[in-house]
Formats: sequence, C-alpha cells, structure tokens
Amino acid sequence: MMSREPASVVEAFLQMSERVPDKLCLRFQGKAMSYAELRRSAEAFAAGLCSWGLRRGERVALWMENSPDFLAAYLSIHLVGGAVVPINTQYRQWELHHILSDAAVRLCFVDEPLRPELAHLERKLPGLELVVETGAPLKRFLIEGQPYRGRLPESEDLALIAYTSGTTGRSKGAMLLHRNLLANIRAISAAWRWTADDHLLLTLPLFHMHGLLVGANGTFVSGGSIELHRDFSVVNVYDALLAGSVTMFFGVPTMYTRLLAEAGRRHEKPPPLRLYVSGSAPLSAQTFVEFEQAFGQHILERYGLTETGMNTTNPYDGDRRPGTVGVPFPGQEARVVHPHTREPLPPDTDGEIEVRGPHVFKGYWNQPEATAECFTADGWFRTGDLGHVSGDGYFTITGRAKELIISGGYNVYPREVEEVLQGCPGVAEVAVVGLPHPELGEQVAAAIVRSDLALTAEEVIAFCRNQLASYKKPRHVVFVDALPRNAMGKIQKYVLSKQLGETLR
Repeated sequence: MMSREPASVVEAFLQMSERVPDKLCLRFQGKAMSYAELRRSAEAFAAGLCSWGLRRGERVALWMENSPDFLAAYLSIHLVGGAVVPINTQYRQWELHHILSDAAVRLCFVDEPLRPELAHLERKLPGLELVVETGAPLKRFLIEGQPYRGRLPESEDLALIAYTSGTTGRSKGAMLLHRNLLANIRAISAAWRWTADDHLLLTLPLFHMHGLLVGANGTFVSGGSIELHRDFSVVNVYDALLAGSVTMFFGVPTMYTRLLAEAGRRHEKPPPLRLYVSGSAPLSAQTFVEFEQAFGQHILERYGLTETGMNTTNPYDGDRRPGTVGVPFPGQEARVVHPHTREPLPPDTDGEIEVRGPHVFKGYWNQPEATAECFTADGWFRTGDLGHVSGDGYFTITGRAKELIISGGYNVYPREVEEVLQGCPGVAEVAVVGLPHPELGEQVAAAIVRSDLALTAEEVIAFCRNQLASYKKPRHVVFVDALPRNAMGKIQKYVLSKQLGETLR
C-alpha cells in the first residue's frame, strides 16, 4: 500500500498493520491479537461481504456485544465501501424495526443469543436479506485467505449511520463521513496525547460512540492497544487496573461511582494511570472530588454528541474543573447563543450550545428538513443543549432543551417511551420525565392516567419489556387523575417532575 495520508480510519489501520504487523492491537478474554491478525480477520469478513454481493454505499448493521468479531466486522464494512449501522444490544422490537427499515439494511451481523429477538421481525423487514449470527453461521460466511473486491473509502464517503432520537420520539440516523471520524479522532489524540505506547482498558459498548469512535478508532490511528472487556464488571475492571499495564480508562459517571465503591472494599489501590476520561452523562463534582481522594487522580471530563463525536474537553495539562466539560478540541469551535435570536451571548450567560468544525456530521439520513433545521446558514450545529461558557473558555452544560434523560450514560428520549406506553391496554394518557438517581444520574418515571383502574405498575413495566431496552423502561410508574397542563393544553413537565419527586420521596 502507498504510504499516502490516510483518508479514513480504516486506511490508517491498514497502514499501521503494515508498519507494525506483530504489535499487540487487542486483548480479549485472555487472547491477544496483533495488528496483522485483526487485519486478516477483517479481510475474511470483507471477502464474505463481497462474495455475498454487498454493494458500495449499502448499510450493514452490527447488533453485537464487544468482541474481536465486532471490530473485524466494523473494519471490513469500510474495506468494501459499506456504511456501518451500530445497534444497541439492549434494543428490542420497537427500536430494531425502525432502525433496520429506516436505514434499508440488507445484512445484519448479530450475536447468537440475540438472534431469536430478530427472528420475530424478519417477515416485517423484506429489505433485510441476510442475518449472520455468530458461531457456526459466521464461520461459514467468512472467506479466509482470499482477496476481496472493493477500494478504500474516500474522505467524503458515508462511514456510519448512528441513530439518535429527537423530540418527535422517532430516532434519526446521523450520517457521519469518513473525514468526520478521522478529523475527530486526530483532534482527540492531540488533546489527550494518545500514542502507540498507550494501552486502553475499554469496557464501554462498541455500539456506542464513546466506545467505537473514540476507543477503537483512537487505538487504530495511534497504533496503541486495547484491553477489551465484554462489558463493565467492577471487579474485573478493578483487577485490570491493579495489574498495572493499562494507561487509559474511558467510562461513564456510573462506572466511576461503582469503582469508588469497589475501592472502599479493597485494601490495594491501582497504580496511577496516564488518563481517566468520563463522558456520556454529567459527572458530579462530588464524584470528581471523591475519585481524586481515593485514586489520587483527576478525571478528565469531556462533551460529545452522536452527531459530532467529541466537542469539548478539559485539558490534559492544566485545570480540570469539576462540573465543566472544558474547551473545544483543536480545530473545532463551540459557542453559546440565545435560543431564539441565535446571537452569541457574553460569558457566564445561559443559552444554547452550538458547535462547528470538520467533526460535525453531514446530516440526518433521509431527513432533509430535520437537517436544515439543525444547522445555521454559516455551518453551526444546534446541539439543543443549554449551558454557558466562562471568560477563559470553559463550557458548562446546564440543561437539555430536548428533554433528554441520561440514565447510566444512555440516552432516553421521553417521547419514544411515551409512544410505547400509549399502546399499553388501560393507559389513557402518559407523560415521561427524568428524576435524579444517585448512581445512574437520572431514572425514568412515568405518570399515567388510567382508562382501566385495574391496571398495575407491574403490568405497565412488563408491557415495556419486549418493546424497549431495559434502561428505557420506567423505574417508577405513578398513576394520577390528570396531567398538569398549561392554558394551551401542553403538559407542564417541570411541574410533573416536582410532583413525582415529592410522591416518590
């Protein structure tokens, strides 16, 4: 391969596999894989895709837990010019049907335990031509040692469609180009001093942007390595930190609170890491301080979105301020504007945060109107997040204009849950809000007006079980005589949140 400047993360990975083929790339469940070995696995996937007939630009879904197969499949789709559609493994039929049909997915790789869930939907998805489950079916699909057809993607090619919900409750597919992914990970690597010497402990799910577009992409571009876990187990993570080979750990606030609890049960403390990073939900100032006291290190908090990747970061060197998400990454911009006039606001004044730069997505899949609404004429992306910026450039997130609930680092959009609950027999009206939770950050609560007074909270939650991911199900169901509304008939959710908080106290 020519050693040209890579136009994509997968091209950077290929160059790394030629430069240091025997270097450790990945360790999973005690098995080590070099860059050359992961490349061979990716090429076997790519040969299978080409033999099956995947065409350039078509979408392939990954509904899989963390594993080397996930990463090999991710790389292979890009090797043959396809676009990746990662799907949360907690999603169920409601979410699966929408994503697979909306993105016109022709092929889906799925973990064997999840296959029965997808089988219920296949007759409703005529465009889904092939489902390949892990195990024996996947082995038959792979073509080892044979060349694959296709050419490396160009920077403007579609790399990934990541689904993120909006205020309508229907998730929208954010189209990220190869140049978006590469520009963002280069900015992150520069800001966080990511090098080939780094060994990342990665327990974040690869279907999530933090795990895939930061953790995996950053490793492939830097030439570092990953200690990949199937999921987050606080005992296993603490043991891995104690082993001393890890230099970085990425987590969500819930993980850090659990690590603090685990540290209280252990006599031995881990040696210092080069970097602890937190994101996907606000990190409380209390957790920041307690972690510093227990582990002797300051967590670096950052701010990102599905549509943009990472936007801002506390500094690697300098003041990591609790409660803030720092300053824009190199080559990227952020500002705070008035929510209505869109005029930039002075420091320490709350408004809506906008971002701009090469990391910002192209737009929403098949939704030109939604795309036009979220961009200004001069290219600023309207995040929908509220906050302010200090005089010296540190951003603070103070609220969410779109009523987003973040529970354990996962996004929950109330309207989506409300639409499912409206289909529950015995439900006349429903409103969903987020309530504070000491570990998860927020928890989902539903206020329901019943048409059938015999309906129970247990029945409501059971109804959600096959429709929604577990973290989206209401943790609390409160039956009310009426929902609070203003003179225009709109539900006053801030009033409802206060009422439910008092009821459940």
